[in-house]
Amino acid sequence: MKIILGSQSPRRKEIMEFFSLPFEQVPAHFDEDSIPFSGDPALHAITLSQKKAEVIAHKFPNEIILTADTVVFFNGKLYNKPLDAQEAFSFLKAFSGKSQQVITGVTVRRGSEVFSKHEETTLLFNKLSDSQIRKFHSKCHACDKAGGFAIEKGGALVISKIEGCYYNVLGLPINTAALLLLNVGIDLWDFLKEL
Repeated sequence: MKIILGSQSPRRKEIMEFFSLPFEQVPAHFDEDSIPFSGDPALHAITLSQKKAEVIAHKFPNEIILTADTVVFFNGKLYNKPLDAQEAFSFLKAFSGKSQQVITGVTVRRGSEVFSKHEETTLLFNKLSDSQIRKFHSKCHACDKAGGFAIEKGGALVISKIEGCYYNVLGLPINTAALLLLNVGIDLWDFLKEL
């Protein structure tokens, strides 16, 4: 049994490697900007994950496909991957000392069967000086991450408090993925590696 992980994300790959379940990482070539934001971040994240699964299903019609899409929601607006260093700086400047939501839509697809859920995590950012933001971005590839930040390793310096699933912020909430995979007969408990 093998699943298709529809993502190029090294963080999603790393999370899947916590388990002995064989998987193949396949990029989902899909224009995320083609889906307008309706104001509901959870629905938006789920829709993007479903569209990614749909694109991959054309190439792998009989395989089990797992896709995810993570969005950052703050002050009624989505913060996607920043276009450049200046925009990444403006994102963290806006988040400084405030809370925002990280929402991941997850989809499992097999043939015409589609199962989706979302996970939400609230992050409270530390108050960040301009100098701290620049130091952070000198060590973080901000432009390939929703919201322009990462919290793994030393990146946790930007976060004061986290409410919800840590792995959701990394891009693949384990419990949500586990629940969805049960729909296609895969129990991640059977694939748990030695801890």
